[in-house]
Amino acid sequence: MSAPLPSALRARFQRYIEEGLSGRAAALRLKVSPATGARWARQVKTRGDAEPAPQGRPHNTGKLAPYRAFFEELVRPDPDITLFELRDALADAERVQVHHSSIADLLSRLGFTYKKSRWLPPNATAPR
Repeated sequence: MSAPLPSALRARFQRYIEEGLSGRAAALRLKVSPATGARWARQVKTRGDAEPAPQGRPHNTGKLAPYRAFFEELVRPDPDITLFELRDALADAERVQVHHSSIADLLSRLGFTYKKSRWLPPNATAPR
């Protein structure tokens, strides 16, 4: 998804609309498409500004959002639990079917990480 056009451009567009220009005329003056001008003009009339709406999904939504505490409860005492074990535990307890990668994404957002480490003999130092 591309980034929204700059706020300064949108503010100039809003001033043109407030001065009485149509959305298409303001768009032509600012060298944006007429469709964008019409869309921004509607937005200025309904919301009162031409600022961009937030992009992406709202935070803390999704299929696994209600089960955050469930996963924290399982992972804190046993950090070596596998994603497949977590998936099966969720399916048994809550009757919810999800892919293990969705659980990995949630755990990453919660701050749980798993880093592989080499096996080192006792009293050995890590290689550099």
